[in-house]
Amino acid sequence: MLLAALSQCHLLSYLHSAVNHGIVVVDYADDAAGVMEQSGQGGRFTSVTLRPRVTITDPAQIELATAIHAEASENCFIAASVNFPVRHEPVVVRPVPTRRPDA
Repeated sequence: MLLAALSQCHLLSYLHSAVNHGIVVVDYADDAAGVMEQSGQGGRFTSVTLRPRVTITDPAQIELATAIHAEASENCFIAASVNFPVRHEPVVVRPVPTRRPDA
């Protein structure tokens, strides 16, 4: 649940930053992963890596869309509240054109 919360917080922060920068996001998926350390009967997270894959409409904005992940990270209150690093490995792409069946 913590991984999902971190992922969703980053998503919402990212979408906010994207709107502020005029970036249109048409798809967003994350493959978050966490590393835990076992201690006795329990354990704790030692790090989390978010791997968002973002699709935007304008290929000219790919560099900016990648850069604003840092801004989104700074605005995510959940990431700011944990005592382990939350890393980001974003990929930003443009939509793949679809062929119409009648073309």
